Amino acid sequence: MFKGSMPALVTPFANGAVDFDTLKKLVDWHVAEGSSGIVPVGTTGESPTLSHEEHEQVIACVVEAARGRVPVIAGAGSNNTVEAIRFVEYARDVGAAAALVVTPYYNKPTQRGLIAHYTALNAVGIPILIYNIPPRSVIDMTPATMGELAKLPNIIGVKDATGDITRVSRQRATCGADFIQLSGEDASALGFNAHGGVGCISVTANVAPRLCAEFQAAMLAGDYAKALDYQDRLMPLHEAIFIEPGLVGAKYALSVLGRCSEEVRLPLTVLEDRTKSAIRDAMRHAGLIDQHG
Repeated sequence: MFKGSMPALVTPFANGAVDFDTLKKLVDWHVAEGSSGIVPVGTTGESPTLSHEEHEQVIACVVEAARGRVPVIAGAGSNNTVEAIRFVEYARDVGAAAALVVTPYYNKPTQRGLIAHYTALNAVGIPILIYNIPPRSVIDMTPATMGELAKLPNIIGVKDATGDITRVSRQRATCGADFIQLSGEDASALGFNAHGGVGCISVTANVAPRLCAEFQAAMLAGDYAKALDYQDRLMPLHEAIFIEPGLVGAKYALSVLGRCSEEVRLPLTVLEDRTKSAIRDAMRHAGLIDQHG
């Protein structure tokens, strides 16, 4: 169920509030463009600046808009285990296919603490993907720890944003070949899949959903020569989107396409003009806009 290209969906805003009408349209667009799943309210969905009520409303809206056409993996992480349980239970209750749970940030638990955290979440009764992103959470879940958690029935996979493609092989050794490994880092997704990954929870897929879906489909079919052509086409966009925080770059690119506003919440700010120019150049290279766009 969980493979291919899945956008880490932005949360559109209008005058400071969540723009639910635009959110629904984005879901429809991603389904039409070939995305194989949708992942709302992760970091790219601005979960750090959404209220708990907004967080849950976005999950419910995306599940309803998807209408079962693609699975929804709901962002449900917190550095407070009780709060994470609440989000995972909510995701389960509104019909999300799985929950994406980031390693607890800021309070720096040990590997033993990570095992206790995810063991508590496992009991909720919905499939859970671990989100391992050491640059943001400070904590790095080791392959050995992941192997212990993979023994639990509802811990089914990982979104790996370490950028280290050798992790895939090491996690296959500890977690087994059936453990779902998804890249969380667009630029290295090609190598990630070559090592045994099966997809990407992608920021760039917000902007280029069809290209990212075709890129992933080529790899899943074993056609890495074709995938390399897509990589060459997409790489400048991967880089440009992340000159400033990636979600801001993604929202700007979506605004160029007329899909949503570029509005973000403080402490994030809209892009500098030179970053906007770099993103437009990369969009032209990818064929998303014409030379005059």
